[in-house]
Amino acid sequence: QVRLVESGGGAVQAGGSLRLSCKVSGASYSIYRWAWFRQSPGKEREAVAVIFDIGSTHYSDSAQGRFTISQDSAQKNLDLQMNALKPEDTAIYVCAADFKGDTSDNWRNVRAYQYWGQGTQVTVSP
Repeated sequence: QVRLVESGGGAVQAGGSLRLSCKVSGASYSIYRWAWFRQSPGKEREAVAVIFDIGSTHYSDSAQGRFTISQDSAQKNLDLQMNALKPEDTAIYVCAADFKGDTSDNWRNVRAYQYWGQGTQVTVSP
């Protein structure tokens, strides 16, 4: 059974940095793309960044230039380096994996992903 486990969340002041990690286990075939989403109270789950099996990446407008998504060559770990954090980045960050590779689903669409982690809390104070 595929399992995703996030780590690395915490509390920082605005301008600080955090590095989130997501470890996958139980996968018997390759991940087509995996992504970080975030969710704040009262808001919909928001796509933050995605990385494809070939290494290409996309970012949300809010993440562009501040966050960097990366994966190891074995596709066992997914990282999100977050710099210049802002209070509005406060959320639960969740990693998600897509094994099917249905390209009709945009990377921002939660339905594109079959497996999700439980999330890790990121809190940024002013």
